Amino acid sequence: MSVFNESVPLEEPLFILENGETYRNPTEVKMSQIVLPCHATHCNELSAGQLLKWMDTTACLAAERHAGCPCITASVDDIHFEQTISVGQVVNIQAKVNRAFNSSMEVGILVSCEDLFSGKQWRICKAFATFVARRTDSGKVQLKQIIPKTQEEQLEYSIAAERRRMRLIHAEIMKDLLSSGTILNECSDCQEYKDAVPAEKTRVESVELVLPPHANHQGNTFGGQIMAWMENVATIAASRLCNAYPTLRTIDMFHFRGPSEVGDRLLLKAIVNNSFKNSMEVGVCAEAYQSGKPLRHINSAFLNFVVLDDGQPRSLPRIKPEPMDGIRRYREANARKKIRLDRKYIVSCKQTEVPLSVPWDPSNQVYLSYNNVSALKMLAAKRNWVLNSEQNKVSLYTLEEDNFLLFKAEMTVNVSAEQVFFLLSDLRRRHEWDNHYQKCDIINLVDDDDIIYHVVTPSTGKGSLPQDFILLASRRRPCDKGDPYVIALRSVTLPTHPSTEHYTRSEVLCAGFTIWEESDCVTKISYYNQATPGILPYIATDIAGLSSNFHDIFTVCSKFLEENREGASVTNL
Repeated sequence: MSVFNESVPLEEPLFILENGETYRNPTEVKMSQIVLPCHATHCNELSAGQLLKWMDTTACLAAERHAGCPCITASVDDIHFEQTISVGQVVNIQAKVNRAFNSSMEVGILVSCEDLFSGKQWRICKAFATFVARRTDSGKVQLKQIIPKTQEEQLEYSIAAERRRMRLIHAEIMKDLLSSGTILNECSDCQEYKDAVPAEKTRVESVELVLPPHANHQGNTFGGQIMAWMENVATIAASRLCNAYPTLRTIDMFHFRGPSEVGDRLLLKAIVNNSFKNSMEVGVCAEAYQSGKPLRHINSAFLNFVVLDDGQPRSLPRIKPEPMDGIRRYREANARKKIRLDRKYIVSCKQTEVPLSVPWDPSNQVYLSYNNVSALKMLAAKRNWVLNSEQNKVSLYTLEEDNFLLFKAEMTVNVSAEQVFFLLSDLRRRHEWDNHYQKCDIINLVDDDDIIYHVVTPSTGKGSLPQDFILLASRRRPCDKGDPYVIALRSVTLPTHPSTEHYTRSEVLCAGFTIWEESDCVTKISYYNQATPGILPYIATDIAGLSSNFHDIFTVCSKFLEENREGASVTNL
């Protein structure tokens, strides 16, 4: 269905606090711009570069509203443009700070388009940018913490820590992928394509003089302005490959390596790194210099274009890379395509669109771990849980949503949160308190935070086989004071461990624990599970009130934690 056929609610409704006051996020900034011909391309569509400038400006104002001092753009996560915007339509941009760390903060940006004649609205993109507060005369700025109040704010605040973790290891993912041999060198095959276009033909070099209108009130070049100039040269390079007008679809995550200022000459270089069936990647490098001074690397970015015929991407010519650096760029483009697919397949899709079991391999581990933890945090952020029963200080809640039955078990124990985390993290000991776990073995100790287990559970009925699961367990310590410990579980598939005739292979979509420290020796434990057909038989009688099996299990769990708290330590993991 076309997005133009119906209005889409794009903004969170005003939130009413318990005291009756209307709440609006204090960091929120909105910008609305009508698209004029001077903002548009030859197709009467808004230039992606102009949109990036508006997005950066709005996000910067939100960051500065929270920091109370000048801020600069440090990085921008992947941006996927879902639609184009035409002349005469209105661009609405909403930005707010999701979470502040020490001197940096994540700003969420939502871009929508509005047709003034029909009143319809639709989403263009959602992005996350990191801004850093500039040092003052008194030294480094220590940002105040965000206090989330709505369900959406609490969710974004919680998942922001996971996104930050992924940004910090982004370069390592690329390095590991290239060195692992996962990305095959296809350059020799490419040389044989009859119509392959030499990459050198697409090379573009252009210079821009940074003037006061291009800079902020501190004299630094707007990050959005640099992105706009980079988009311009990238579009030219893409056009030289396809001999047509390309449409920008995505921009990969990038970091600003250093500042630029008024008076700089900005040297922009672009070349098509690789072309795929119906898309191409263009690499762009921005360097700054002033008279008599060496070049300074400001930024490198990778933009992905398509050429649309009647709204559908058309096939593109293949590229013939240059020797040495050209072949390196070609291979790296293959790696980035793999990363993009992993992000789109695992990270970006809605929870209801994620397959139960995703194939695990070292190259997508980071994204599976991110999805595992963020999915559990999404469950924990949900409201309207219905208390189903309460026995032995264990409360069982249910929630029906999006064709899923969700359930939560909650209890409080007189054990420190850190000790609870250590004891519950080791699934090999779960059989000591959970009779649903008959056997649990480690398949792969991925790293300090992630382990893959093979779990065997009892049969669910007479004549049926025991069930088994391949589970990825991802655990996280609190990022800041007030955050919970997290142990997230989800099914994955491994080629080394296919289903066998001895067990019925079942799957877990999302399950795990959040562990909250209420005092030095009092901890609240919440267990969540998004019930799948393989899990439902174990909980159906409890939900129906016909048994108290789950209450009994968590009562035993409480006793297990209290009896083993003295032996809990890091070495147990």
